Amino acid sequence: MATYQDRMTRFRGLLPGKADLVFIPLGTDLDYLTGIHRDIPNYGRNLHPGMWLEGAWIAPDRDPILTIPRMTAEFGAKDGFDGLDVRVLGDWDDPVQMVQGILKELGIREGATIATSDDAEAESLMELQKLVPGARFASATHILRALRVIKDADEIATMREAGRITEAAFADVVSKLKIGMTELDIVAEVDFQMKRHGSLGPSFTTSLYNTGPNHPMRFGRRLETWPRVLTAPVSVLFDFGAVLDGMCYDFGRTVSFGAPNDEQVKVHRLIMDSQRAGIAALKAGAITCQEVDKIARDVIADAGYGDKFRHRLGHGIGWDVHEPPFLTNGDETPVEEGMIFTIEPSIFQDGNFSARVEDCVVARPGGGEALTTGWQDLVVVE
Repeated sequence: MATYQDRMTRFRGLLPGKADLVFIPLGTDLDYLTGIHRDIPNYGRNLHPGMWLEGAWIAPDRDPILTIPRMTAEFGAKDGFDGLDVRVLGDWDDPVQMVQGILKELGIREGATIATSDDAEAESLMELQKLVPGARFASATHILRALRVIKDADEIATMREAGRITEAAFADVVSKLKIGMTELDIVAEVDFQMKRHGSLGPSFTTSLYNTGPNHPMRFGRRLETWPRVLTAPVSVLFDFGAVLDGMCYDFGRTVSFGAPNDEQVKVHRLIMDSQRAGIAALKAGAITCQEVDKIARDVIADAGYGDKFRHRLGHGIGWDVHEPPFLTNGDETPVEEGMIFTIEPSIFQDGNFSARVEDCVVARPGGGEALTTGWQDLVVVE
């Protein structure tokens, strides 16, 4: 695909003076550069012989070489292999010998600067340290960030479609919601509906944040919270997103189980007002990330709920769920057109009612363009 070839050419053009060699394992950076889509990760590692060399070797003046173990070659995805010099390591072949040959072929000498992805395995770096005495290591992800941070029209279109899948999944979930369901019932339905609508799977672990007089706030304790039966009154806060063509979506809405009281209506209105202010403020070329955060945060703080908004307004998103820059105090990055951020204000109240909303938003000169816009009103299940 011309887009991937162009990205690789542009990336290699950034390397002189920064790296003599780049090793990018299968993962986000390689997905961006080649279209070799990564899979949904396993909880436990699934190792193959020589897996530490699984990835691409890139030099400024040479075509990339892709090295993969036989198991990946035979059972892994083939997307993105076209046009690459693919070399397969047999189960009984010596990975050190293969890499030594590549280093010699690429002219890599003692003391070379080797850039790797931030998520490269430590094993890969330790092997390279032995093979290239005096090697200095740099971040290939940081070099690549200059390209990844601004999304082109194709990337924005992919994110828009990922958002469509995410919202379609949510619509089908809402149609099945009933008082008396467990949190696990809902989480499982969300993940199923995303896959049914065309997602490879969730872009991160699907989460519900539920609070009310009889539902204490419990973050990160899934085996404890999944069996909880949702009985009115309770605020059910969704946080999930679909995966499409290597890109990640992130989405949130609030549902009231039982007729909402005045407090539920108020906190939901505040987070929606805050999000609208943040989207309007996302003016490319005219504002910084921390200024966007303040504009949206002030809506909630001025209403007396500032201490209940416990996190940053949002984060960059695209090939990873969380990418820099961040909409938070202290991030003075200028907002540029084509950046995509989540805008996700929330009010969390333990023992009381909460609310959150989240959409992916493209920075434009006149303000943000939300890629999902449905379900603006508080959803009620009775």
